[in-house]
Amino acid sequence: MFKAVTFLKRLVPAIAPVSPIERFRSSVGALIGILLTGFVSTMTLGSSISLPLLIAPMGASAVLLFAAPASPLAQPWSILGGNTVAAVIGVTCALFIGDPIIAAALAVALAIATMMLLGCLHPPSGAVALTAVLGGPAVHEAGYWFVLTPVGINSALLLAVALLFNNATGRRYPHLAPAAPANPHRTADPVPTQRIGVVPDDLQAVLAQYDEVLDVSPDVLDEFLHQAQIRAYNRRSGEITCSQVMSRDVATVSPQDSLRDAWALLLAHRIKALPVVTDADGLVGIITQTDFMQHSVLGSNGSLRFGFGDKVRLVLGGRPAKPHVVADIMTRRVQSALPETLIAKLVPPMTDMGLHHMPVVDESNHVVGIITQSDLIAALFQRGLDRSSASADEQRQANVA
Repeated sequence: MFKAVTFLKRLVPAIAPVSPIERFRSSVGALIGILLTGFVSTMTLGSSISLPLLIAPMGASAVLLFAAPASPLAQPWSILGGNTVAAVIGVTCALFIGDPIIAAALAVALAIATMMLLGCLHPPSGAVALTAVLGGPAVHEAGYWFVLTPVGINSALLLAVALLFNNATGRRYPHLAPAAPANPHRTADPVPTQRIGVVPDDLQAVLAQYDEVLDVSPDVLDEFLHQAQIRAYNRRSGEITCSQVMSRDVATVSPQDSLRDAWALLLAHRIKALPVVTDADGLVGIITQTDFMQHSVLGSNGSLRFGFGDKVRLVLGGRPAKPHVVADIMTRRVQSALPETLIAKLVPPMTDMGLHHMPVVDESNHVVGIITQSDLIAALFQRGLDRSSASADEQRQANVA
């Protein structure tokens, strides 16, 4: 009896846990999607036509589009391409194969093969192909018109609702594959995190060896693996936070400070970046040596100079043609961290994205510190020394015992 219960529990799929809010969001999305698809189809086509206004496979499509919007099987090309291909194949098999059972089996098989070939695999499309063969006299009489209505119209309407609803409720849709991270230094080298450890090529090789369709995209798997590595590192490193390693005596400037004063401050403190702050808003930007070089605002003798091309670019960007103050050239979109942020989370942006400085702000967005690449390296190195010393002590104690 116990073995039977254990076996039955193993039959339950290990679906990733989701919150009650996410379950509610998915259900409401499917409700709205099917309702609007049915209503708009009725208003557009009228209720007098013999074809069904809403076909059953749309219910399965709704499960994917609203409950698993990140799935490769739920993307726009999957639903539009998959349903269209399956409908065409199903109608063709129904027209040219007399035995409905053989026609149905062949329609589903050909639909799967074609969808996989075209990269638009969508499980509910198998039901679309089956419906085209076994849908009854009305579907058979419609012939290829069935591909446009109801299949095409249903698919397009449900997809439109999914696009609006998922993005409005905080779910990125469609789930586009991210562009390959470019080296910020514009060299042929891969970014640092793709030179050692598990890299995307390793993941692709394993997936190719696995040789089965997975309901998750490689980029999502890569992100999961990356986050798991960070959690494992945090556990090993004792969860060092920004507040433990950041510099607290931070030199800052305001947007209206002169560029000459900002440059003098960089030189005086032998630093390469200054957070830009205001009393009301806290951190509003950052100005670095790179900003000065990009805009060519300083000559070799420290005098201000500026090229014609730079003036045109600034004017087109809504900035004054001749910069005088920090606000004219500062970087306004600046990444920051909280004091309790784990330093492991700073590794990707400060390696792959080429960030050299990370301001640390409190809950009111006021600067309380700054972390540089040097601070990060020192913290990681010290943690490595501490772990090595602890391991050596444990080994000596074991030898004594």
